[in-house]
Amino acid sequence: MRYLIILSLLFIAFISCEEDEFLTSASAKLQFSTDTVMFDTVFTGIGSATQRFKVYNRHQQPVKISSVELAKGNNSHYAINVDGISANQVDDIEIKANDSIYVFVEVNINPSNDDMIEKDSILFYTNGNLQNVKTIAFGQNVNLLMGESLTTQTWDATRPYLIYTSCLVDTLETLTVEPGTKIYFHNNASLFILGSLKVNGTLDEPVSFKGDRLENFYDDKPGQWGAYTILENGATYVFGGLHFLPGSFENEIDYAIIKNANKGIQLDSAIGSNYTLSISNSIISHMNLAGIYAQTSSVKGENLVLNNCGSHAIALVLGGKYNFNHITIANYTPYSSRNTASVALNNYFVVGNAGYVYDLEEATFTNSIIYGDGGENGNEIVLDNADEGTFNYFFDHCIVKVSDEFNLSDETHFQNIIRNPELGPRFVSKEAYNFQLDTLSPAINAGKTEYGLATPIDLNQNDRTADQAPDLGAYERQQ
Repeated sequence: MRYLIILSLLFIAFISCEEDEFLTSASAKLQFSTDTVMFDTVFTGIGSATQRFKVYNRHQQPVKISSVELAKGNNSHYAINVDGISANQVDDIEIKANDSIYVFVEVNINPSNDDMIEKDSILFYTNGNLQNVKTIAFGQNVNLLMGESLTTQTWDATRPYLIYTSCLVDTLETLTVEPGTKIYFHNNASLFILGSLKVNGTLDEPVSFKGDRLENFYDDKPGQWGAYTILENGATYVFGGLHFLPGSFENEIDYAIIKNANKGIQLDSAIGSNYTLSISNSIISHMNLAGIYAQTSSVKGENLVLNNCGSHAIALVLGGKYNFNHITIANYTPYSSRNTASVALNNYFVVGNAGYVYDLEEATFTNSIIYGDGGENGNEIVLDNADEGTFNYFFDHCIVKVSDEFNLSDETHFQNIIRNPELGPRFVSKEAYNFQLDTLSPAINAGKTEYGLATPIDLNQNDRTADQAPDLGAYERQQ
């Protein structure tokens, strides 16, 4: 029996040694989670960014990588960390059978004058084999802003602007933004406006406001920018990406793309004798919360598209004055489950035992589409009013998604409404965020001529007055 035990132990030891032997065949190749590590854009003044990838040993024996190194060595703009070891060259890295390791890659570039492309390779030497993973980084020279108070000035498309920490357009000052200008925001950054913002985009050269992660993955991801603060009660208060403060005046936004923030636009008690904000020919998309959030303010909007807002597309609260003509709300939310209405109207709030009522002088939606995949009890419109105070609202010539229980019979508030068409508004492709109308859309020629004449040119600069009647929404269908 003693001999059997000894033989068994020797056999186990032999097997263990066999399992621990490194694979030495020249045919043994590593596998990688990517063949290229790409840094989409590294901005002036920020300088560095980090990516990672995995190295796999798909074999039944462990593998020893004799060396992992940067092709450019000490002249490289990259740095690597291989399985926890940081160096330009790391030797004798072991990967167990059917296991993997991480390689972290950092790029450090600073394009102070011109844009640049920086390339290198990470070399893996194993059993006489040479394999590589390529690295490429795009450096972009930008105007870097970190908490400035802005006086009257003009931004143009010569170089993008990166708002790394929140900035303020100061009282009585005006920021003018010219066609084609790109404005990027870092995480937690907003643009606050005490004075005035003038955005002068065009169809061919819109002004863009978006997050500073430019990889394709982030293109439709919400919540990438926008300031917030923690209140004394522990709650988080989220500001708008473009946040108009009390006293702000004569703001105009034309042909803008606003995307990927927590809230797109917010107005706080920004009200005057005329509309505090006039916004036209613009797309507001991929918001974590609201597209437009206005309280006790005044907004005029036309030829707008709002989509993929995790809460409300438009929330008009604590009264105010609002007019929207030819807008498309297509609030499909692929990255969240939404039970809030796309359009919310309110004229009061309650604190403790005290209630405060504000007058909703006007909330008008005409020749528009209000649709989506959520809603409060199936309703993409919610009306939340006090028993007192003014609460004036009017929906005319609109496609709306509301439940059968939602009362549309009061003609002082609803006229010529298309409720829940069988196949919806029939957009070209909601998955591709193309909210133009397809050939069978019930929105075609369903608008009122009077409202079409008020906004005769659509978001694509097509004439609404050239056929039988204007189409509903921001786009006029072209045959």
